[in-house]
Amino acid sequence: MKKVYKLQELDCANCAAKMEQAISKIAGVEKASVNFMMQKLTLEAAEADLPRILEEAQKAITKIERYCRIVM
Repeated sequence: MKKVYKLQELDCANCAAKMEQAISKIAGVEKASVNFMMQKLTLEAAEADLPRILEEAQKAITKIERYCRIVM
């Protein structure tokens, strides 16, 4: 399933690339894309895994850019 989420406080294109790499490594993620210009996170994963993946993705994002948040 493909889902798109808004990102708040994403301030750095380099950080967006790091986030994309980190999120892609999360178990269950088929594909992840972070678009700095559009301030969006696109995830492809099984629907049942999304709550866990989003939680882990938020932790990874916070490590890279402290104030960046995934908006549901």
